Amino acid sequence: MDANANSDVQKAEELKLKANDAFKANKFSQAIELYSQAIELNSTNAVYWANRAFAHAKLEEYGSAVQDATQAIEIDPRYSKGYYRRGAAYLAMGKIKEALKDFQQVKKICPNDPDATRKLKECEKAVQKIRFEEAISVGDAERRSVADSIDYHIIEVESQYAGPRNDGEEITLDFVKAMLDEFKKQKCIHKRYAYQIVLNTLELLRSMPSLIDVNVPNGGHFTVCGDVHGQYFDLLNIFELNGLPSEENPYLFNGDFVDRGSFSVEVILTLFAFKCLYPKAMYLARGNHESKSMNKIYGFEGEVRSKLGEKFVELFAEVFCWLPLAHVINKKVFVVHGGLFSVDGVKLSDIRSIDRFCEPPEEGLMCELLWSDPQPQLGRGPSKRGVALSFGADVTKKFLQDNDLDLVVRSHEVKDEGYEIEHDGKLITVFSAPNYCDQMGNKGAFIRFTSPELKPDIVTFSAVPHPDVKPMAYANNFLRMFQ
Repeated sequence: MDANANSDVQKAEELKLKANDAFKANKFSQAIELYSQAIELNSTNAVYWANRAFAHAKLEEYGSAVQDATQAIEIDPRYSKGYYRRGAAYLAMGKIKEALKDFQQVKKICPNDPDATRKLKECEKAVQKIRFEEAISVGDAERRSVADSIDYHIIEVESQYAGPRNDGEEITLDFVKAMLDEFKKQKCIHKRYAYQIVLNTLELLRSMPSLIDVNVPNGGHFTVCGDVHGQYFDLLNIFELNGLPSEENPYLFNGDFVDRGSFSVEVILTLFAFKCLYPKAMYLARGNHESKSMNKIYGFEGEVRSKLGEKFVELFAEVFCWLPLAHVINKKVFVVHGGLFSVDGVKLSDIRSIDRFCEPPEEGLMCELLWSDPQPQLGRGPSKRGVALSFGADVTKKFLQDNDLDLVVRSHEVKDEGYEIEHDGKLITVFSAPNYCDQMGNKGAFIRFTSPELKPDIVTFSAVPHPDVKPMAYANNFLRMFQ
């Protein structure tokens, strides 16, 4: 090996060590940058690719993680960590059958590794469960509404129940405030009231189009929040900083209310209760985590089962299918959870006419609204997540021009400051779960718009303490093994 090549290998190794330190400090973007520099100097070291795959996975960039792990496997087909990393990324994407193949490889390469054996067993169980569920599931056309089979009026509230009560047909502000306090003490409300909130919300959502026009009168303001992800105590902090929702203080929560954080039931019942109280002042959009496949993996399903019971699992899945997909404020600001499209020329009327009552499809407009991300380069590229696409400033500009809009606001991605302004100021990402998953150290943010200017006023905030329940506490046992 000549001296130059030798020094490159050495430099690459030094960069890897720095990257490992950044990774340990939860600075995953920095780690990716350093691993990338190491790969540029020495692209034949499988460890660098597998490590970068792990860092991508930490940022939920599972598509990129699969690509990097695949590269590690191509360099060294006997490198068990390559299969392991790829299997874990497939798992996080809900591609359990692909994950199973990779864990079988790990076991083949390391037959005596007890950890590999345990994970393979869990994976096999998960695949069996999925096959069983597929076998007994009915098609959408034959599926009966769960909601239609529930009458909450006939549910008795026992005399020994000490929580808040709500005896009328309408949800009251006093009841909601009492409920918020109950949740703070880690207690749940009676199932009768949980049913009442969820069923009333369903009725409201059923009558709405897939794209909602929001009208903010002159002098009025409107607050947009990003992902909350089951971080109930941070949600209360938003209300502390910005006031409770009311007719004079309207909010839009832009998807990903649940999963990961272990107070998702409290978050969703709070948002739905305010929707019942103020249908015209609490707007809710669907995120990619308001879906069965995500809820199965990332904790919401397990949490609902534990706190409310099996029937609510089906009920929430039904209600999530009725959540609108996008909002337009005063015909100027387009708000969506994920992002824009793989084709030009999409009009607001196309979004309005999407038949949204389904689990999110794997391609098409609805998938892209929930899953896409912006990219710094122009044009369109593959998604880091392995679903939908990445889109550049030119795509944003054209969409705004085509629809006579000024700004895109979206969520869906953790940002260090709680927000990021991109695409020549025409696109803002807002994320409202500070110190995401108790480990990212990021701030949260929300955006206040005042009519008529609708200039975005961004407020950032830090995480507040919460009871000692870890994120993903109710997640699929199997996924927790990889966290």
